[in-house]
Amino acid sequence: MADESEPTPVAAEAGPEAGGQGAQPGELIVIPVRDVVLLPGTVMPIGIGRAVSIAAAQQAVREERQIGVLMQRDPKQEDPTALDLHRTGAVANILRYISAPDGTHHIVLQGEQRFRVIDFVSERPVIVARVQRFADPETLTPEIEARFRFLQQQAAEAFRLMPQAPRELIETVESIPSPGALADVVAAYLDIGANARQELLETFDVVARIEKVTKLLGERLEVLRLTHEIGQQTKAAFDERQREAILREQMAAIQRQLGEGDGRADEVREIGEKIARANMPKEVEDQARKELARYQRMSEGSGEAGPLRTYLDWLTELPWALPEPKPIDIAEARRILDADHFGLAKIKQRIVEYLAVRKLAPGGKAPILCFAGPPGVGKTSLGQSIARALGRAFVRVSLGGVHDEAEIRGHRRTYIGAMPGNIIQAIRKAGSRDCVLMLDEIDKMGAGIHGDPAAAMLEVLDPEQNFSFRDNYLGQPFDLSHVVFIATANMLESIPGPLRDRMEIITLAGYTEDEKFEIARRYLVARQLEANGLTAEQVRIDDETLKRIIRDYTREAGVRGLEREIGRALRHAAMKIAEGSAEHVEFGAGDLAAILGPALFENETAMRTSVPGVATGLAWTPVGGDILFIEAARAPGRGGLTLTGQLGEVMRESAQAALTLVRSQAASFGVAPDIFEKSDIHIHVPAGATPKDGPSAGVAMFIALVSLLSNRTVRSDTAMTGEISLRGLVLPVGGIKEKVTAAARAGLKRVMLPARNRRDYDDIPEDARKSLEFVWLERVEDAVAAAFESDVAPEAAHATN
Repeated sequence: MADESEPTPVAAEAGPEAGGQGAQPGELIVIPVRDVVLLPGTVMPIGIGRAVSIAAAQQAVREERQIGVLMQRDPKQEDPTALDLHRTGAVANILRYISAPDGTHHIVLQGEQRFRVIDFVSERPVIVARVQRFADPETLTPEIEARFRFLQQQAAEAFRLMPQAPRELIETVESIPSPGALADVVAAYLDIGANARQELLETFDVVARIEKVTKLLGERLEVLRLTHEIGQQTKAAFDERQREAILREQMAAIQRQLGEGDGRADEVREIGEKIARANMPKEVEDQARKELARYQRMSEGSGEAGPLRTYLDWLTELPWALPEPKPIDIAEARRILDADHFGLAKIKQRIVEYLAVRKLAPGGKAPILCFAGPPGVGKTSLGQSIARALGRAFVRVSLGGVHDEAEIRGHRRTYIGAMPGNIIQAIRKAGSRDCVLMLDEIDKMGAGIHGDPAAAMLEVLDPEQNFSFRDNYLGQPFDLSHVVFIATANMLESIPGPLRDRMEIITLAGYTEDEKFEIARRYLVARQLEANGLTAEQVRIDDETLKRIIRDYTREAGVRGLEREIGRALRHAAMKIAEGSAEHVEFGAGDLAAILGPALFENETAMRTSVPGVATGLAWTPVGGDILFIEAARAPGRGGLTLTGQLGEVMRESAQAALTLVRSQAASFGVAPDIFEKSDIHIHVPAGATPKDGPSAGVAMFIALVSLLSNRTVRSDTAMTGEISLRGLVLPVGGIKEKVTAAARAGLKRVMLPARNRRDYDDIPEDARKSLEFVWLERVEDAVAAAFESDVAPEAAHATN
C-alpha cells in the first residue's frame, strides 16, 4: 500500500501558478491517462485522443493554466468517469501542444508537484477537480541525508551501465539537491509497471519513498551488472545488432526468473481469446494463430513486435461473422424515404423495388446502385435513408481525389506505416459485414504513379468476385458480398467503362422551382433555424419570400445555394434577436434587397429575344441543365462566317451546317437569296469565358439565322434543342430531363424538342411537364413554324437593297 502520511499541503491560489486567469482556488483541469504515471520533476510526452482530453489540453493552453494528470484504474475503459480515476496525481505544466496532420494530438508535460483530489467539480466538457497540493519538506535529517546519498550512488552506477542513458543524466542525478525529487527522477527511468509508479506517486513520506526506489533500483542494478559482464565477454564476437538481440533475450530470461514477465503472457492470452471470439474462417484463424505464436516468441523491444501486434488487432476487430438478418418493412421504407426527401418519385420507386428484392432474396446478388446527378440534389442523403430503411449501419468513403491503388487495396505489411485500404477500414468502423457503404464521388478518382484506384474498384463492385476480396495488408480474403454498396457521381463520362458497367445508374435531375419551394418550406428553413439557434416562433419567412429567394438569388440544380441564402437571412434575424432590438422577426419579399443585396438573377429571356437574330437554346452541364442564348448579327461583307464564344469543334460545325441549310432553302424560309453574297454573318454565344461544345445547339443556331435574315422575332417564351442535318432533319440529343428542368426553372412556357426524344418524356419531372408546352420537331420546317411570333417578315424584302 502507498504511504499516506502527508507533509504540509501547499495553499492553491488563483493565478498563473495555480490555474491561470479565472481559475477557482484549488481547482485544476484534469486529463485522464491510462498506463502512464507522470512524476514530479520529470518531462514526458503523452498522446491524447479522447474528446475530453483534447478539450482539456486546448483549454489549459488557451488559458495558460496548469493541468492535473490522473491515471485511470482500468486501462481498457474507453470513457472513464471521475470515479474510475486514482485520487493522487501530478500537477504539470504544458510545455508544448502538437496537433499532427494525421489528426493525432500530443502534449509535452513537466511534472511539478503531487496533488490529491478533494472532490470533482465537473466532468463535461472537461474534468475539473478541487485539489490539495503537496510539496516535499526542504529540511534534511541525518537519516534522510544518508539514504539520499546512497540512492545517488546507486543511480549514478545504474545509469552508467545503461547503454542508452545519456551522460548528462548522471550529472543531473548528482546535482539534484532534494531527496524527494531524486527519488521521483530515478523512478521515472526505472523499468517498472504503471501501478508501481502510481504507488510511488502516492507515497508522500520522503523516507518511505526513497526506501522503495532504493529497493527497486537495487534489483535493476543486479540485472544491469550481469548484462554488462555478458556484454563485455561477447562484444568482440558479435556486431551491434546481434549483441542487442542477445542482450534482450538475456534480459527477458532474467525478468522471467524475477517474475517480471507475466504481463506479456496475459497479453498473448487476451489476443488468443479475441481470435477465438472473432468467428474467423478457418484459414484466417490459422494465420492469426501462427502470427500470434511468432509474436509470443519476440522480445518486447523487437522492431517487428509493434507492427505485428497492430496486424493482430486488425484481424481480431474485423466483423468476420455475419449478423442476424433484420426484416425489411417495405411500408416503413416508403415512410422513411418520403420523410427524408420531397419529390423524386421514380427514384424512390426504384429504391423500394431494390429493397423488395433484398427482402425476397436476401442471399441474392443485388445490383450496385449509382446515384448520378448535379451537386445538392440529395444523393448522399438517399444512401443514409436506405441504411435506415434496412436497419443497417451506414458508413461513407470519400473517393474524391484518390489516386493511389493502395487507398483501396491497402499497403503490404512490409512497408513502414502500412494499413488496410479504405474499404476494410470502413467496414471495421461500421462494425458489421452487411453495412451500407457509400462510395462518394466515385467519378473523381484519378490514376497516378501508384496505380489506378478505379481498376482496384472493379473487384470491390463485382458480385462475382467481391466474396473473396483480398486486401494487401490483411493478406487474407474478406467477404464483401453482403455489403450494400451505393455510389454517387456528378459526371458519368469520367467513370471508366468497365467500372460503370458494374453499376446500375439512377439519374437525379435538378429540382424545379416548385420542388425547391417545397424542400425549403419542409426541410431547409427548419434546419437553418436550428443551426442558428432560432425557433419558428422567433422568425417567420412567408412563402412569397421563399419563392423570391429561389427565383432571384439562386440558379442551380440542387438546393445547397438556396440553403445558404436562407441561412444568411436567418443570421440577420439572429443578430437582431441577440442584441435585443427585436423579439420576433418576420421576413417579407421587400426585405430581401436590404438583407441579401440586389437580385443576382433576372429573367433576361424576353429582353434578349425581343430583337431578330436571338434564339434561346438548352444546354447540359455537369451541375444540371441551363438555358443558352444564340445571337446572330450581319454586317456588309462578302459572305463570311465568324463564330465566337469559346465554341468547341462540334458546335462550330453545327453553326456551319445551320448556315448551309438556311442558304440551301432560303426562299422557303422567307430569306432573300442574294443576301448571303453581300453580308458577313457573326454568331456569338454569350458567357464567352465558358467553353461550350456539342451538337444540340443546331436547331437554336438555325432559328437564330432564320430570325436574323428574315427579320422575324423568336418567341420569348420558347427554348429549343436538337441536332440538325443538311437534309433538314432534327436529330435526337441527350440530357433532355436536365434541359427541360432548366427551361421550367427559367420561367419559359414552351420547349421545342426532337420528335425522336419522345422516349425521354416520362423521365421529365411532373411539375415541369405540367408547366411547359412541348413541341416535337421532325424537320427544321416544324421549328420555323413554331418558333416565331408571326409568319410575317415585313422587312425581308429590303435585304436585297
